[in-house]
Amino acid sequence: MSQNNNMESEQLLQEVTARAQVWLGEGYDQETREAVQAMLDNEDKTELIESFYRDLEFGTGGLRGIMGAGTNRMNIYTVGSATQGLANYLKKNFADMPLISVAIGHDCRNNSRKFAEISADIFSANGIKVYLFESLRPTPEVSFAIRELGCQAGINLTASHNPKEYNGYKAYWSDGAQVIAPHDTGIIDEVNKIASVAEIKFERNPELIEIIGEEMDKIYLDRIKTLSLSPDIIAKHHDIPIVYTPIHGTGVKLIPASLANFGFTNIIHVPEQDVVSGDFPTVVSPNPEEPAALDMAVKRAIETNAELVMASDPDADRIGIAVKNDKGEWVLVNGNQIVMLMLNYIMTTYQERGLIKGNEFIVKTIVTTETIKTIAERNNIKMYDCYTGFKWIAAIIRDLEGKERYIGGGEESYGFLAQDFVRDKDAVSAMSLMAEIAAWAKDRGMTMYQMIQDIYIKYGFSKEKGISVVRKGKQGAEEIQALMKAYRENPVKSLAGSPVTMVKDYQTLTATDANGNVTKLDMPCTSNVLQYFTAAGDKVSVRPSGTEPKIKFYIEVRGIPMATYADYDNANRLADEKIEAMKKDLCI
Repeated sequence: MSQNNNMESEQLLQEVTARAQVWLGEGYDQETREAVQAMLDNEDKTELIESFYRDLEFGTGGLRGIMGAGTNRMNIYTVGSATQGLANYLKKNFADMPLISVAIGHDCRNNSRKFAEISADIFSANGIKVYLFESLRPTPEVSFAIRELGCQAGINLTASHNPKEYNGYKAYWSDGAQVIAPHDTGIIDEVNKIASVAEIKFERNPELIEIIGEEMDKIYLDRIKTLSLSPDIIAKHHDIPIVYTPIHGTGVKLIPASLANFGFTNIIHVPEQDVVSGDFPTVVSPNPEEPAALDMAVKRAIETNAELVMASDPDADRIGIAVKNDKGEWVLVNGNQIVMLMLNYIMTTYQERGLIKGNEFIVKTIVTTETIKTIAERNNIKMYDCYTGFKWIAAIIRDLEGKERYIGGGEESYGFLAQDFVRDKDAVSAMSLMAEIAAWAKDRGMTMYQMIQDIYIKYGFSKEKGISVVRKGKQGAEEIQALMKAYRENPVKSLAGSPVTMVKDYQTLTATDANGNVTKLDMPCTSNVLQYFTAAGDKVSVRPSGTEPKIKFYIEVRGIPMATYADYDNANRLADEKIEAMKKDLCI
């Protein structure tokens, strides 16, 4: 066995060395050649192997990876191959159009502007018109611009909330949504056909590149303002003290402007985090899901006696918030609760203001809390479930366009979309509406914390816990595959003492009950997701991340009684005990 492992390691090293030596050729710039030579010269071959053991995969979500030289890294050549492949696909797909156009945006990350400009060069060299944002912009504005300008596609250079060493490349179609079938596989095929750096057209055509910026910002912000449901209440409570931080990212561009556009006059900044930086100097991780990312904002809230803390991630598509509990302590609101607050407000206000026409619908992802389904049913509003990722929410919006009216949708990973004129999650509109919710709560004599409790009292208590098991590199990817295989071959029989009554496997699109009866799942395609449902009403979802080296577990416990505010702490305690028991059953 040891001899076989040594042979495999030796063969792998030979393969990556051969791949790396190609990158010493004249088609690559000096900086790249020097970086590759240093890896080849290093006695420790770990970096060489990780950089060249595979091609950085252009998947259905585009590219995402660590920046650096190599086939498995984000650099001008892997970005260039992706752009050339996309350009080739667009020219085939829109062969009859006199001029194909694309919109390009980017976030605050190191090299994002460089990658955006190189992509603009390549598109223009291929005869494609480019609308390039003048500087960093939120991801949702790129989606908006594609639709507004009538583009056939668009790209955004961002790695969302990943650590600072990462960057990414998101591809969008003409509807402003991230690409799905058949275009995703069509683009992937064209990208995979790029066999040499010589096939990438880097020579820009400046006549085909148009810089866009403030005019698009104004159109976008004015459209977002139309989402406001309670301008009268904002007028009464316009001076609510709200702390906002962009965590060094693109949100600094438009979120304060949108809040002002809604009528809020007391937005408190965290000056150190208004500084745009791809190094994210004040945080370990620029992820609003992480409590530490909001530490400085919470400290500022304590100093200023603010009533709400809000944070956006680097590309301003995700929203994080913190509120004061009944003891005056600042606590984070999780992603499920954020979606729950947003949809509860929208549906309740639609009912109160007589805006219901009978064709409204909302969307949530399959791993998001089932409490949202209960709220929708009680308000006689249709709810659709979809796969994780806003491209699937966008697909439902597109399928129902002209038939039913979308009024909101979200996922547990801190993403929400309140409108159909953008087709990706949008922190700009979500934060504007969250501030409106704070005003709405105040007008009712409630805190935001009490509003969350009110929802649980009215619709039933639930608690969710997301757990990510990180497994980096080639070995990690293999371990994640092995874990999913084990869960399929040896399904969990019970969770926290409650028998599993249903297993849904989205890879085979089957649902199997406790008696072995199998039914088909109605989904647009397969996905590597497993779900367990128990007799107690609990739900566990397991899936490998599509963008990060981790396997994710989504645990939701239900059925714990909560009749009054006084029951909330005990309900949480019982839920935590139940979650710990489920983790043991899942061996995590």
